[in-house]
Amino acid sequence: MDECVEPSTSSPPTAPPTFSLHIRREPFEYGLLPISKLIFTDGTSTLAPLRDKFFQLSFNKDSFSLSSSSLRIDASGISQALEISIENAHLVLDTLATVLPDYGDVGLSDPLVYAKPDEIDKIGANVCDLILFLYIQSYKKLLPRPHKDSASIADVWPSTSVFDGYLCALSPLQFVRTNRRFMPSQADEEAHQLSYLQKHLPNMLALLAQPAEAEDDEAMVLSVDRFEHLGFLFHYGEIGSATMPLSQAVPFFANSDPDMPAVPVLASLIHDWLLQSLSPASEFSPEKVSAKENGPPSASDPDVTMADACTGISKSGTTPCGNAAYSRDQTFVEGISKASVIKQAADIRGCSVKVWNCHESVIYILAPLRYAVVYGCSDATIILGAIGKALRVEHCERVHVITAAKRIYIANCRECTFFLGVNQRPLILGDNHKLQVAPYNTYYTQLGQHMTQIGVDPNINRWDEPLALGMIDPHDSLSHPAGVSDVQAESASCLEPDNFMTFVIPRSLGDNMPETEKRLEHNPFRLPVAYEASQKKKSMVLNEIKQALIEAQLEENRKRELNSALHVYFKEWLYASGNIRQLYCLQGD
Repeated sequence: MDECVEPSTSSPPTAPPTFSLHIRREPFEYGLLPISKLIFTDGTSTLAPLRDKFFQLSFNKDSFSLSSSSLRIDASGISQALEISIENAHLVLDTLATVLPDYGDVGLSDPLVYAKPDEIDKIGANVCDLILFLYIQSYKKLLPRPHKDSASIADVWPSTSVFDGYLCALSPLQFVRTNRRFMPSQADEEAHQLSYLQKHLPNMLALLAQPAEAEDDEAMVLSVDRFEHLGFLFHYGEIGSATMPLSQAVPFFANSDPDMPAVPVLASLIHDWLLQSLSPASEFSPEKVSAKENGPPSASDPDVTMADACTGISKSGTTPCGNAAYSRDQTFVEGISKASVIKQAADIRGCSVKVWNCHESVIYILAPLRYAVVYGCSDATIILGAIGKALRVEHCERVHVITAAKRIYIANCRECTFFLGVNQRPLILGDNHKLQVAPYNTYYTQLGQHMTQIGVDPNINRWDEPLALGMIDPHDSLSHPAGVSDVQAESASCLEPDNFMTFVIPRSLGDNMPETEKRLEHNPFRLPVAYEASQKKKSMVLNEIKQALIEAQLEENRKRELNSALHVYFKEWLYASGNIRQLYCLQGD
């Protein structure tokens, strides 16, 4: 029998409070849109005039804003200023709302953080947040290090595919397969983001700053209100905890009187303080790798030198490299093969989960999350409880993903099926083939509580409105076949109602609610008529078979033979489908 991974039942160890300044990963991982008109590579020369245009088209939302002088802009204004479709302008607003910092307080957080889907355009985006959001659209992801030996080339990820030999050798998915061991780790990516912000921080501050009021003074200053918007890029707080407003971290605005605005501070002083206070990239790295081992710096982003930003990657186990920095605010489920894994709320560190390099397994993440990533998995079923911000699924094959989430990104996947309860349109990015989407198809007793906790609305499900944004992701540093940019991106089709089935989660998993609390006993998302009719039809056929067996006039020896035959066929199905592993794993819990 395959080795099973036992679910954890104890809470993660608590570390002493450590308050520090870090880069926020979320804007780079969930906030980049492959829309060419949003990408400006010339620093402030284009964005400064665009910022002024935003201000001209903006409107006051004093009752919602962090400061009485805050100006906001809706989708119509964004569409006009950027010369993009109103649909893409709404997408900009929705994406910005997904990656804004959540301070855990309605009064401190931007109103978009807690906005319902139909309120986002009415509230609009703060112009300062929007400018920072547009600036980082020029970011390019880190290029994987090249392989060094023939064994690396022979390591095909994750298994033989029916598509092998069909795509160009330079397609992103085949590149990832060939170089799986050398894909950038979480530490690599965070170091790359740090280097990018260190390089571009002066330009970003210039876009937020205002001229000093003193006569003949060309210095640029930041008010406390504008300084707070840097929280879009930087996290300050206890490691693994919710972030706090940046003004609580800097000495410039500390203990200022709320009835008397703090004096603006020179942008140059804030720049120096940020660079000195940012935790170094080495904090994310279990070990340093020399420039010789990593090869030349990536040519995809000439502004950033990556020689010291790259690190090694874990090759085994479920905790990458055994380094606590990897789980600063994220839980990893890594390298699971032919097993079942159960993670409940008590097992999750932070509010983010990454499931990667898992094959022929069933992964249960029955917890409320803000963000989640599923990367490099195959032939697996992955159930993610409730996700309040976004789920990203990349480079997966023959995977079934079940989730209740605000939003889902799907990139470079093949033959995958997604059972969705989503409040926003599913985004299909990159090179995908034979994807299917279907209504949400499961429940567990705490699901309703988890959805309420992180703000997923069960009355809105846009599972059947996938939006394909393009074959090429301009943020991706991987090479692409010549002419592929002219190919229309493939979207997802809807699963046929006759092939739709409810996925049953064992009641014992995650069922630790008190008897007095309300339990969820059914799918929280209403099924479309065709899918509900299909379910009823299957249930009716099953009941008819049961009734026929009960009413069958058989002698006792014939009943025993029938019962034995049913058990044999059921056991054969368990082994043929691989579900016998899951049965043993869950039984051993």
